[in-house]
Amino acid sequence: MRVIQEVLKEVTQTFASSQIPSPRRQAEELLCDLLQYDRLKLYIDFERPLNQGEWTTCQEWVRRRLKGEPLAYIHGKVSFYGCSLTVNPAVLIPRQETEILVDQIVKNLKKEELKGKVLWDLCCGSGCIGIALKKSLPDLDVYLMDHSTEALAVAKQNALSNQVDVQLIEGDLLKPLANQKAHFVVCNPPYISESEYLSLSKEVKEHEPRLALVGGLTGLEFYERLAHELPAHLYPQSKVWFEIGYQQGEALQQLFNQPPWKNQQLSYDWAGHPRFFFLENE
Repeated sequence: MRVIQEVLKEVTQTFASSQIPSPRRQAEELLCDLLQYDRLKLYIDFERPLNQGEWTTCQEWVRRRLKGEPLAYIHGKVSFYGCSLTVNPAVLIPRQETEILVDQIVKNLKKEELKGKVLWDLCCGSGCIGIALKKSLPDLDVYLMDHSTEALAVAKQNALSNQVDVQLIEGDLLKPLANQKAHFVVCNPPYISESEYLSLSKEVKEHEPRLALVGGLTGLEFYERLAHELPAHLYPQSKVWFEIGYQQGEALQQLFNQPPWKNQQLSYDWAGHPRFFFLENE
């Protein structure tokens, strides 16, 4: 029987020899997922042997990781802003940077009376943003929307497992929302250009859904649609948040620089890149 210390060393060496980035950290994460440990417990139980089932699963997970499959898909779960979320190749893996956006919205909306107020999470994918917001701000009426039937199935599962009551709507952006309005809108749309997609890592291109990544030729196509279509769906003084590509800040400011849009604000990720865009309507 191999003990945790031996397995961690072996997996780290295997990852390193295959140029897996941060091999030690990824080996730790794989074992933590496998054993349902946090990193501290992993080291406290260094001499604990893996049983045969755990060792067999570990070998299978390592094989899958060496083929480029992300750890999140292998495990099938991620943590995001206090939520445990199921993920599979029908949805993007929620990024930690997106928690910055959720935190900004929570802090902003905690100051408001939210009873009867509606928030739309457009291009919701796994539902990570809308579900985290509903969990933090239970008075909000939250709608999760996506063009992908498979993504909405994941979002539905995540809403149920996190015990939040949200509405799910399938359709192309705002098309299924004729004559409906919202007080708040958040959208993390596909914003990668066709050319940028070619330079993404093999791990992303071969495993995460292209439909949720590529916005079109320029990557701005979804924002252009929203700039034109969204005003008709907003109550006065509504608030809108977008996640954006780190080089798209200036383009977004140009796109939303005329009425009814006002109060534009760019904010930044941990690396100091402009990644989030806030605005209001008149």
